[in-house]
Amino acid sequence: MDIKAAFGTVLRKYRTKVGLSQEHLALEAGLDRSYISLIERGLRGASLETIITLAHTLDITAAILVQETEQLISLE
Repeated sequence: MDIKAAFGTVLRKYRTKVGLSQEHLALEAGLDRSYISLIERGLRGASLETIITLAHTLDITAAILVQETEQLISLE
């Protein structure tokens, strides 16, 4: 699994955990819903600014998103 796909998996996990749709997450984070979809499918990467914004919106730290992404990559 590449980095973008791993990050997308982690983002989807936390988004669904808090019960947000892609549209609601995008609205709260000031992003486009299609961009959230592309990130979750591993088709687009997220900048540091976007990672921090998404983490804040999900009420977690960016470190959690990055750490879990690293863990998924290391499982290969």
